Amino acid sequence: MNARRLVSAALAGEGVPRCPTGPLAVHYCARLNGVSVRQYTLDARVLADCVLAYYRRFRPDAVWLSADTWVNAEAMGVPIGFPDENQPAGGVGPPLVRTVEDVERIPPPDAARSGRWPLMLQALRMIRDALGEEVFLVACFDQYPFSLASQLLGVNRMMTAVLEERDLVEALMGRCLEYTLAYAAALAQAGADMLSGGDSPAGLIGPRLYREIAQPFEKRLIARIRERTSIPVSLHICGDGSAILRDMAATGADVLEIDFPVEIRRAAEIVGPDVALWGNLDPVRVLAHADPDETYRRTQALLEQVRASGVRRFVLSSGCTLAMETPPENLDAFFAAARDFGPWTQIA
Repeated sequence: MNARRLVSAALAGEGVPRCPTGPLAVHYCARLNGVSVRQYTLDARVLADCVLAYYRRFRPDAVWLSADTWVNAEAMGVPIGFPDENQPAGGVGPPLVRTVEDVERIPPPDAARSGRWPLMLQALRMIRDALGEEVFLVACFDQYPFSLASQLLGVNRMMTAVLEERDLVEALMGRCLEYTLAYAAALAQAGADMLSGGDSPAGLIGPRLYREIAQPFEKRLIARIRERTSIPVSLHICGDGSAILRDMAATGADVLEIDFPVEIRRAAEIVGPDVALWGNLDPVRVLAHADPDETYRRTQALLEQVRASGVRRFVLSSGCTLAMETPPENLDAFFAAARDFGPWTQIA
């Protein structure tokens, strides 16, 4: 069973000989390869080479294609900039959208021309060609509609608009859904094994508004993606999402990426057996700042919790994106702990 098949089998709840691994390595790949985040973000060849170098160094079962959280916003017309060479890109200037008329002026998505989409698709194909059928490849379609709309409208205004300008919010989220769907479908066609998207601002509005506003668009997007591809779709919301985990599972997502503040046993109880969990070691206090011995112990302790919970669908990962300063020795310890853990078939 190669790495690609191992991850696929684990996500499907099939018996696997060991727990698969897939830390969220993004800008960490740039640091490991000695290039700036700016280079990594703007050059398809550099991005692909960095991911491949990370894979060859650590041999995870899953690797990630991602650049930053502004890929879709840029495709929709938001200018981006870099605070410095080693900080991720972000939106610059005033919000793109102020009125419904601004929403209507956003052109239809074009996977061949919109923003950095062509660059990201090129990098994905390079990684897929280099790794062949051996490794599971997760492609980030960036942001779900609520988060993307927050970038276009401005997150501060979005927090009040959900109460005071619901028509504007829903019109903008509808256009955001069109873009996110187009990008996700293009990534699937280019060779992704799983599609991952984030909706972290949706975790800030509370369970009631999440169910009223963000979740319906998450459901709609996942259903539309499923019309175009059969590969798994993942949902990531940073922080302690315990209060909305049940609602996240109800979106139809195949996988929930669980951040480190969520206790994995509690997540398993809430989500149930039909949704896979991907996570959730602390990427800062453990993977970046602990020593290798503690990293090894904490990784094995997490695996013990997972096995005790009876979880059948699980991929071992960082709870969120790896910090760029993560010592390679700690990742070595992380992967060693996964390899050394007892037979995983006990939960199969």
